[in-house]
Amino acid sequence: MMRLPISEEKVFKDPVHNYIHVQDDIIWRLIDTPEFQRLRRVRQLGTSYLTFHGAEHSRFSHSLGVYEITRRIISQFERKGYSDWPAEERQVALCAALLHDLGHGPFSHSIEEAFQMNHEDWTCRILLGDTCVNKVLLELGEDFPERVASVIRKTYDKPIVMNLVTSPLDADRMDYLLRDAYYTGVNYGTIDIDRILRMLRPHRDRIVVKESGMHAVEDYLMSRYQMYWQVYFHPVTRSSEIILRQIFRRAKELYEAGYAFQFMIEPLPALFEGRLTVQQYLRLDEALIQTAFLQWTAEQDQLLSELCGRFIHRKLYKYIEIDTGNPETIDAIRQAFREVGLDPAYDVEIDFPTDLPYDKFHSGMPLNEKQILLLDRHDQLREISEVSDIVRSISGIHKGRNYLYYPEERVEPLLDRMPAEVADLFRR
Repeated sequence: MMRLPISEEKVFKDPVHNYIHVQDDIIWRLIDTPEFQRLRRVRQLGTSYLTFHGAEHSRFSHSLGVYEITRRIISQFERKGYSDWPAEERQVALCAALLHDLGHGPFSHSIEEAFQMNHEDWTCRILLGDTCVNKVLLELGEDFPERVASVIRKTYDKPIVMNLVTSPLDADRMDYLLRDAYYTGVNYGTIDIDRILRMLRPHRDRIVVKESGMHAVEDYLMSRYQMYWQVYFHPVTRSSEIILRQIFRRAKELYEAGYAFQFMIEPLPALFEGRLTVQQYLRLDEALIQTAFLQWTAEQDQLLSELCGRFIHRKLYKYIEIDTGNPETIDAIRQAFREVGLDPAYDVEIDFPTDLPYDKFHSGMPLNEKQILLLDRHDQLREISEVSDIVRSISGIHKGRNYLYYPEERVEPLLDRMPAEVADLFRR
């Protein structure tokens, strides 16, 4: 597809990539759409700002970063004249990279879990609906919005394009590791992105890594592993996410029961009823949700009021690590809570975050898009865990911890009235 240059290259100053370069009219105009500008009002890390005070960065800045990494990779392929890179796919790849998070809602994954939504589905609905983004994409062809959407759905007929945006070593992951590490103030995500990008190669409809770049990729995978356990699964962040989901659950329960809210704002009724249109969904941002929460602190329903107060004022649940995920033990905890007048649906939550750092390759398995492939000097491909002891050591393991969350000020005064085996869990 023909490249549409703009009269003068535009740049965004960026703390992670230094500069983000916009060289195409289509990208500049997509950034200027209301749907993309909305991402300024959605935090990249959801409730993590309650744990890491610097984590105020947005989906907007992340999306620009993913675009910039993708642009750098493609520019390198074009500059070096790699024949395996389909030059006609440049615009599709850049647009998919820029727009891949367009459908994220306020507090991202927490609202998805609460209302059984999927941000990729909403991204595609925005791309294909009656939106400014759709109108801009249509100028590149009637099928162009669908081509971009199919990259997001992972159904595009050019796997090499999907590899750039959605794979174990994609522009999305590289940007969020760097950006999230920068804004949370940790060092775990500081990968050598320049080295990784120099080692990427288009090869037989896949993005592969030159074998001499293996150590930079090992560092990338270890950084991802550390970021999940030190940042993304931080137990304080999980506590705030639990309270957030409980607020949504309680508000929906009250709405369905006909409760007369003192404060209600569109499009929350449509959200509770599961009938959001694209235009209604685009009105959802974190400013709207936090305004509702602030108003709900004065609601007559004591539970909703308390939960909203906890979230707004950061009065989070206490947590303890427990050794068991045994359903019988969990049932005993809930029963003990019920018998002393606590609500096991809201006063206790068992959380078991897990992460699969890398999908381990086994001999005899076909190579797939979930694996990172190394290209040796003889043009042969090997899956990275076959070569790297480091990657093999963290591959294929679902690691997790059991945490129990509860409102300390209500639960601890009642421990003497609970069975000893339950009370002892909280006293360790």
